Amino acid sequence: MLISAITALLFGSLVTPTAFAQFQSGGVDKEGAWYAGEGLKAGDFFSYSMCHVYYKECAGFDLDMWIKGDIQVGNETKWLAETVVYDGSKRVVGEMELGKIAPEPTGGSKELGLYRGAFKSSVVWLSAFATSDGSSGGKGPKEFAAKSWGKIANIGGEQIVPMALETITISSGTWDTVQVGWKTGGATSKVWIVDGFPFPVKAKTFTHVSEGIPPTEYEFTLLEYKENVTTSPFTGIVSTADEFAEAGCETNIEKEASVKKPTANFGYQIHAFYGPEDPVKGCEMQWLIKFISKFDDTEFLNQVQYDLLVVDDDLKPLRSIAQEEGRNFLYSPSGQALVDIIVKEEPGTANYVVWVHGLAPEGFVPPTVADYLQIPVEIFASDGSQPVISIPVPSQEIPSWIKNNAGWWADGAIDDDSFIRGIQFLIEEGVMKIPPTSQGTFGGNNEIPSWIKNNAGWWADGAIDDDSFIQGIQFLIEEGILSISS
Repeated sequence: MLISAITALLFGSLVTPTAFAQFQSGGVDKEGAWYAGEGLKAGDFFSYSMCHVYYKECAGFDLDMWIKGDIQVGNETKWLAETVVYDGSKRVVGEMELGKIAPEPTGGSKELGLYRGAFKSSVVWLSAFATSDGSSGGKGPKEFAAKSWGKIANIGGEQIVPMALETITISSGTWDTVQVGWKTGGATSKVWIVDGFPFPVKAKTFTHVSEGIPPTEYEFTLLEYKENVTTSPFTGIVSTADEFAEAGCETNIEKEASVKKPTANFGYQIHAFYGPEDPVKGCEMQWLIKFISKFDDTEFLNQVQYDLLVVDDDLKPLRSIAQEEGRNFLYSPSGQALVDIIVKEEPGTANYVVWVHGLAPEGFVPPTVADYLQIPVEIFASDGSQPVISIPVPSQEIPSWIKNNAGWWADGAIDDDSFIRGIQFLIEEGVMKIPPTSQGTFGGNNEIPSWIKNNAGWWADGAIDDDSFIQGIQFLIEEGILSISS
């Protein structure tokens, strides 16, 4: 009942058996047919806002495309489309080659490769069912009144059918559309097409899941359309990659620096990679953030609502990447997120923070209190000069012999109970000092998460600092696994 209620809340009233049968049969009361690329011609300009699940898990970007004319590629004549992608703070300028039978991008600038794939699998996706030529694979134009246009390839996917006539108003204007759709994984995916227009003007589709709320597979809206554009609308627009290269920025970025720690309140474990290792103000910086269970460092979390912030010393936000992208939060269905930013911080230490709002489907308010991980990063000046780096004073001195015990525990030479009793004794005797930590109540499960044992081994090897090891001990106290007398 709960799943049914949530589904009804998100997608409207549940389909009745009678309506379901009608939905399956398909067809609308409209003469004529349609195929992907219908009416496409030189001089057409399109601007789409779009996303696809395989590009940063449906992080949005804008794609502008101008059909310049024909290009000969081997024995085939194709459309040549000048293209500009606006992806957050990044611009990518290049060309795409589109087929004439089906306007799928089959070549073009290397820099557009990922966006080309997203465009093919979303805006041009219906070319898998409807093309201008019916001699290959039984495709060809599809009738609006047809009961079915074909079957969806994924397991459980039903037939794709014309469902309804609908007049919609979007950024590019008011359109009389045919709504084409299919049901898969408990949700109805919809694509709105216009008779005589080469590409759909709107779509909202979902991936197939066996249970739970299906995440978005792709979504797009036509922002603007012009025809008979005779000169390039992209004159003077330069890729940010070219600007970075001209400014001396590193362009082949490797995410070599990494941090693996629990969040401040031990709600999550985060493994963050970033590059370049020495970021420069005014240049690009890339992050790979993995959200991991605090109990099992092989288990990725899902439906993570988060943000990447820059904060001052009092944890006051100075910058939000989500807000810069016009969003309330960033979202990762799988627990692995790629984030590209331009470094705006002054040379010196910048406090980047992975702020976790909680775990919930997109559009829902997470039921838990937010948590965070702060990651200090040294920023360099554009002239290559190094910042003044302040060396932090250690919060305490931990006797070096304790590292031996931690290493033996990580290697299995000491069992969990012996290690816990040893740490408990050291804390109570004042040999090891722990910052003030709320004592948790033992809940019946004294299993120690694997990440704490990994941290102990890394600490023993000098791979992580004392504070990282102490955070693991604090977690054991918070969870009631390690009990310390007052």
